[in-house]
Amino acid sequence: MRQARILLLAMAILILPAASHGSVFISVHIGPPALPVYVQPPCPTPGYLWTPGYWSYGPMGYYWVPGVWVQPPAVGVLWTPGYWGFAGGLYVWHAGYWGPHVGFYGGINYGFGYTGVGFVGGYWRGGGFYYNRAVTNVNVTNVRNVYVNRTVINNTNIYNSRASFNGPGGVRAQPTMQERAAMNDRHYAATSNQVAHVRAASMDRTQFASVNHGRPAITAMNRVNGRRFNQQGRIANGVASGQLNAHETRNLEGRESNLNRQVRADREANGGRLTPQERQQINQRQNNLNSSIYNDKHNGAVSRYGDSEAGQRRYNQQQRVAQGLRSGQMAPGEAARTERREQNINRSIAADRRSNGGRLTPQERKNINQRQNSTSHQIYRQKHNDNTAPR
Repeated sequence: MRQARILLLAMAILILPAASHGSVFISVHIGPPALPVYVQPPCPTPGYLWTPGYWSYGPMGYYWVPGVWVQPPAVGVLWTPGYWGFAGGLYVWHAGYWGPHVGFYGGINYGFGYTGVGFVGGYWRGGGFYYNRAVTNVNVTNVRNVYVNRTVINNTNIYNSRASFNGPGGVRAQPTMQERAAMNDRHYAATSNQVAHVRAASMDRTQFASVNHGRPAITAMNRVNGRRFNQQGRIANGVASGQLNAHETRNLEGRESNLNRQVRADREANGGRLTPQERQQINQRQNNLNSSIYNDKHNGAVSRYGDSEAGQRRYNQQQRVAQGLRSGQMAPGEAARTERREQNINRSIAADRRSNGGRLTPQERKNINQRQNSTSHQIYRQKHNDNTAPR
């Protein structure tokens, strides 16, 4: 059996398109799940490049490595993502690499500029990287080198394909002449930060497909070890799905706001840095918050909005809050205040329904609508002021 696998592996490597760095893991007859749909966090600082998320493989099976903004190893280099190839009954992983040009990555549509061929999310010029805001999430307050080129967007190719491997049943693609030429460039392996990022994902049980069924808890990060962004993304997912009700969200965001204040105070007291002890304390509090998020999302207390006009308004408000949390436009303190108002509105609706046999009178509907209008204006102001979620 072992000899047969070795023979199949040799045949597969000969059949698969050539890669810059060899195959590092082989899985027989087990293909990676489809790529999850997720929101790209904003670029944290100029010069960072986006490395898309992908399914890796370990002793427990496939696990999701979140997409993340990272510092490249040198000015002028671009990231060629790794990819899974399938041939001869084997799934073979081809590792990603840094180089002056983007090479072949299996034709996989990773999104955010990686459409399957090349990279359209930006370019290097004069020692600086310029970001295409048409396909990447860049906050112009922090990053000045930006442009918009929407002609690179091909809706059919970019948004409809979630295949995660090259070969029969997945993407059928071969390297272009330019991609073959890029394979002969000087390449850099993944940085130590990227290696640590993969290792962290491999140790997180919630990232394994056997646990999350193809829907990982953390799909993207603004930077390696970007804990606070991750927590906000998980809360946003819970708000959008209804797994977190207004009361739970208010408490979680209040704790996150307190933690952010503590981080700011510690940095101010230490010249902008955190001591090892402070980092340990912050990490412990984030671990506790992480457990609370998980418990709240799995305790069975969900938001049920119904199909009434009042229920639709509450649902719409929660979706707007979730979007603000994902994008960073709403800070935790702002989200906590908004959720407190939503919680009060929910209590009023419940009390009014109990008083009227489960219904709302026209006057009660009018009052609720006015309060939701006021909350709607508050959400808009919070999402368009200069107070954003800290990173």
